[in-house]
Amino acid sequence: MTVAASTLDSVRSLAPTIHEHADRIEQDRCLPAPVVRGLLDAGVFRMLVPRSLGGGEIDPLLACRVVEEVASQDGAAGWCAMIGACNGHFGGLLPAAGAREVFADRGVVLAGAFRPTGVAVAIDGGYQVTGRWPFASGIMHSSWLMGGCRVLDSDRPRLTASGAPVVKLMFLPRADGHVLDTWYTGGLRGTGSHDFEVNGVVVPESRSMWFADPPVERGPLYSLPAITLYGALIASVPLGIARHALEAFKELAGVKTPTRSQDLLRAKPVAQSQLGEAEGLLRAGRAFLFESLADAWQTAGRGKPLTWQQRGLLRLSATQATTQALQAVDLVYRAGGASSVYASMPLERCLRDIRTAAQHLQVMSTNYEVAGQFFLGADMSTTGWGADNRGDAF
Repeated sequence: MTVAASTLDSVRSLAPTIHEHADRIEQDRCLPAPVVRGLLDAGVFRMLVPRSLGGGEIDPLLACRVVEEVASQDGAAGWCAMIGACNGHFGGLLPAAGAREVFADRGVVLAGAFRPTGVAVAIDGGYQVTGRWPFASGIMHSSWLMGGCRVLDSDRPRLTASGAPVVKLMFLPRADGHVLDTWYTGGLRGTGSHDFEVNGVVVPESRSMWFADPPVERGPLYSLPAITLYGALIASVPLGIARHALEAFKELAGVKTPTRSQDLLRAKPVAQSQLGEAEGLLRAGRAFLFESLADAWQTAGRGKPLTWQQRGLLRLSATQATTQALQAVDLVYRAGGASSVYASMPLERCLRDIRTAAQHLQVMSTNYEVAGQFFLGADMSTTGWGADNRGDAF
């Protein structure tokens, strides 16, 4: 059995554990230890880590299926699985010495934020890092942190040849950071996406990188534009949440008799139509995403760079998959009637979780404007899709 197939089977078998701890995930605003252990044992957080570091280095389409499967069991668990998998990808982008240090522990989990809200003052052999970063999903079960920084030489910003500020991601042990209890939200509560801050932490050069740097590992997985790849994984979470919602509605429709009716909900033409439309939306969005990702993966496998059209279609398909998954959940939520509003019902939580997931910049509706620019002949290197190498699209 391949690593990917083993991971997919393992996360499917993890469903009873996740369901058992569903209430704790919400109440504690983080993943309980048994769920984290299950994801670790399944190899989810090491799916995209290079084989040279003991990782899976698996096909990204299979990685998306794994994330989708976890999200179909619980949205917050799926989001944490996605974040952990994406951050494992840095094993192929960091300088070799830094990658070996960070990923030496097979139980390593990274959390952090790409946006350069910190500062890194250059010192001999590295940087002194200070800053605060929001949205560090999974930080409560992490062992390493990362944060985007503007690089300073003394008190002056370091600039590129074009005059832009030099920015880098800094990687540091979890113990060097301080978690701020900020994650009070409507949806994805169990991701524990708190802010964190560091003050004057020294980070060696080997534990810093940026997306414009050439990948260290030679495999096709690391030649894919990182931000674009992560967008596909992000979209896999709403796909899984929507699948959860549709299955929950089918169960409800088989037992609920609507007010002023003699028949079960499943016998109502309106409910049947809404479920049919939801299935069509979800499956079509998923097919577009996987078609775009498969095309990009084939190109990377041939050792070729992605065209702007391939990058754009992958970003667009991630947005479209998320949009249609959200529409599908809204349809079955409304079809469930008053029963859907109770916190004890899966549909209520699915709606909160998918609305929160859909707010991520990588899959928001603003991507449609950029897609339109592309289809009208714009130079994509100057648009939002040209942000892949800067990382500010995440």
